[in-house]
Amino acid sequence: KQWYQRRVHGDSSHILQKVVTMSGEFPTIQSTHSLVAKHVTKEKWDKLKDIETKTCGLTLAKACACAIEFDNQHCGIYAGDWDSYKDFAIVFDPLIQEYHGISADAKHTSDMDASRSTVTSTPRSPSTPLVSVLDVTLMVRSFPGITKQQRIDIEKLMSSALSKS
Repeated sequence: KQWYQRRVHGDSSHILQKVVTMSGEFPTIQSTHSLVAKHVTKEKWDKLKDIETKTCGLTLAKACACAIEFDNQHCGIYAGDWDSYKDFAIVFDPLIQEYHGISADAKHTSDMDASRSTVTSTPRSPSTPLVSVLDVTLMVRSFPGITKQQRIDIEKLMSSALSKS
């Protein structure tokens, strides 16, 4: 069967892009040096290939579509919902650990107190533009971010939260 990814960027939400033809067979992973190529083995594939996440019906094939289809991916996998991390844990856990250079028993901690930050600024010329890029990958259980309306709801939620800071 073919899986299509809905592009949800501005006014192009109506465009469907063919990502990859899916089947239950172990795929040829075009991104041969990706983390997907390393961590999605035939053994893991056979164990997970028929699982669909409860929230959005994501399969391992859909999660790995970019590494299967394209030859330039470093990581090559995307979680479509919170369930992805649980349902495909035998792939996601070691892949995330390698990507972030953490051990399997690492615990995530957050400290939003800027006075304790160890980040230092770098001197720059006044003519150098100041650019800030915020890349947010968001998994909010009540908003898995799949439909256009869910994405709009997440945007409203984040706009409200950020306007209060």
